Amino acid sequence: MTLHKSLVAVAIILLLSAFCFAQDKTTGAIKGKVRVERGSPSGVAVMLMQGDHEVSHTLTDKKGDFVLSRVAPGTYSVRFRKAGLSVGTFDDVMVKAGQTRALGDRLYLTIDEGSIAFIRGSVFTEDGRSVPGARVDLARIINENSIQKLDSRVTGETGEFVFRLPPDTAKYRVTLKVDGTEPVSKDVEVEMAAVYRVALAYKKNQK
Repeated sequence: MTLHKSLVAVAIILLLSAFCFAQDKTTGAIKGKVRVERGSPSGVAVMLMQGDHEVSHTLTDKKGDFVLSRVAPGTYSVRFRKAGLSVGTFDDVMVKAGQTRALGDRLYLTIDEGSIAFIRGSVFTEDGRSVPGARVDLARIINENSIQKLDSRVTGETGEFVFRLPPDTAKYRVTLKVDGTEPVSKDVEVEMAAVYRVALAYKKNQK
């Protein structure tokens, strides 16, 4: 009796598996990889659209890979969105039953410059000449006694530098370091997505 029940259970499992497999053959899938200009490619929202209607959605993994499964045959648009990045779209994506449409890694999301803050600056000598090749450090001011170093830049041919930052309210310190000169720092308060400009003039060490 026990053997008979076991055989029946196995038969039921096989039938269900076959039924599920048949169901999968009636739908398709879409897979691909998202690359980003800056930051992590994980957590990008991937939305499957038909017109203005969202059919399905998922998120990219830490490598930027994604899969939209159980997609009914048809033609779709795939939209990609993440805060701080431009919105990307693939149009006219055709899905066939029993097949996986591969979009590859052609999608590259650039930074949405309207949603971030910039600290742009220039480095000059005391007599107003631009200084290329100077090192500029950026730190976030945590409190009066603590700062967190974030990044560094080397000025370009005309002494310019730029840092891209989240638009959250924060206070930063920009420090110029040139061999044979005293470090020069200026604090910048970021309040929103905008361009914050700063000029740094270095002074030679006193002998």
